[in-house]
Amino acid sequence: MTTVAPDPRHTPAPGVRPHHRVFRVPGVYPVQRDTWLLADVLRDELTDHGCGADRPCRVLELGAGAGALSVVAAGVANTDVTAVDLSRRALLSTRINAARHGRRVRTRRGDLTAPVAGERFDVVVSNPPYVPTATDDLPEHGLARAFDGGRDGRLVLDRVCAEAPRVLRPGGRLLVVHSAFNDPAVTIARLREQGMDAEVVARHEHPFGPVLTARAAMLRERGLVAEDQTTEELVVVRAVRPTRPRS
Repeated sequence: MTTVAPDPRHTPAPGVRPHHRVFRVPGVYPVQRDTWLLADVLRDELTDHGCGADRPCRVLELGAGAGALSVVAAGVANTDVTAVDLSRRALLSTRINAARHGRRVRTRRGDLTAPVAGERFDVVVSNPPYVPTATDDLPEHGLARAFDGGRDGRLVLDRVCAEAPRVLRPGGRLLVVHSAFNDPAVTIARLREQGMDAEVVARHEHPFGPVLTARAAMLRERGLVAEDQTTEELVVVRAVRPTRPRS
């Protein structure tokens, strides 16, 4: 088991702080700033816009990794949390973290919403892989599976936009984080195509991490970053499924 302590390469910038200590087994990617930014929004969403006292608020994390977001959600009163991931190691890490913090999280192994087909949730939260890559061939194993998102970084992100609305109750909300490199306007457009009301609700600028630093030359060649750019903007998009079908 690996303990994720503050690492100089991954220490969150001011305003984006870890919500709890995270443990991960070898082969699971460390929790980054984007997860904690999304965790801030998720906690506020569940605290300020819960599901009422009559029933638990059902929360689904897609691509759980070490389960940091699920643990945050399970720490809010009256929540029922499910974490989905393809990786057995990720789900083991999620179960360890939930147990260590005394929180209850159900885990399901599979591809995005497939393991929960037919179920409905009040909140879906996701930090999908979104870093642009040289090709659209996504890795099937290894740490890169947690961040490689295809040439435009949207291969998995677009799937989340397409699948998440199908497992949301009317009035349910999707919270998803990604980079400004992936064009938030496209995310909003994809979600609106699914009948969702979508907008950017949080932004945070921070220095390139190790992965983006290694790919900076490629990103410059594609015109995604300026010649002297060394920071990336993260965005959280919130989308709401209307309670009534649009006419």
